[in-house]
Amino acid sequence: MTILYLTEQYSSVQLDAETLVVRIPERKETNRKARKVRVPLGKVTQVIVYGNVTLTTPAIEALLARHAEICYLTRYGKFIGRISGEDHKHGQLRLVQRRAHDDPTLVLHVARVCVRAKLHNQRTLLLRSNRVRESDSLSLAADQMGNMIALLDALPTEANLPPNPSKPQADTLLGQLMGIEGAAAAAYFKGYGELFIQPWCDLFTGRHKRPPTDPVNALLSYGYTLLISQTVAAAQIVGADPYVGYLHSTQYGKPALALDIVEMFRAPIVDSVVLTLLNNRMLGLNDFEEILGSWRLKDEGRKLFLQKFEERLNVEFKHPIFKKEVTYRRCLELQIRLLSRWLLGEFKRFREFYTR
Repeated sequence: MTILYLTEQYSSVQLDAETLVVRIPERKETNRKARKVRVPLGKVTQVIVYGNVTLTTPAIEALLARHAEICYLTRYGKFIGRISGEDHKHGQLRLVQRRAHDDPTLVLHVARVCVRAKLHNQRTLLLRSNRVRESDSLSLAADQMGNMIALLDALPTEANLPPNPSKPQADTLLGQLMGIEGAAAAAYFKGYGELFIQPWCDLFTGRHKRPPTDPVNALLSYGYTLLISQTVAAAQIVGADPYVGYLHSTQYGKPALALDIVEMFRAPIVDSVVLTLLNNRMLGLNDFEEILGSWRLKDEGRKLFLQKFEERLNVEFKHPIFKKEVTYRRCLELQIRLLSRWLLGEFKRFREFYTR
């Protein structure tokens, strides 16, 4: 898979036979000359557009004809929308996916798998990072997360319908599960903040999304946005509906299934990339800007993040279930395939993705 990231503002993309021609304009403030980049059309599986970049109609048509999705984000990484071609023809999968959405017990099973894997992988990151540090507070955070996993395992498997349909999580097992997830998140991010060197460990006071109140939160939010986009694409490859989820509520325009699957991969992909970039001093405070209390990456920092994010997605390791070498990018698709085959009755249960 080749993902074409278009980050240079005022660039244009045209089609020339079987090649995409990216025209990047001159930037006088940095003395950079105008240039052209040629990308073989057949290698592109996804295009991610940042800000003011223009794709011609022939270029868009050629990409869609080859089932390459086009995602639009603001210049600073906030998701706007996507263009994709014809829907996958796996109608049976989408039918069983929607039936399961209305079954509280099946919803609880998927939600439990996603949250348990999330907590396990977050705890693994803390424990692995603490091998050298031997920090008591990190050990405590890991122990607290272990306790949360035990509480999760103790929940019954048969779910109940919500007493109040307008509040689907109130007084239900799903609501209890989400309460456990919230408590675990507080413990995890307290420990995660201690993994950073100065000045980042002082700036990061916990997870804050809207807006990101410090550079660490800005990186996490940006990385999660990219990861969700990758997972939506993986769902479309499999033929699942990315907008029908279980842990996350299904609402208009919300890729709930992608958000469910992403939970398992936040720590091993995005959280790890953020630690690497900041603790190895690849990014500094001058790579960020603050506007009205909201922090975000500048252009050059964003390019470096994209590079490291791609490198992480392409890391190969032995899959814990299939026992073969795969990349994290491939794992996103495999996890949705596992869910799909369980929904179709081919597997007895939907299995977690665990890191070691």
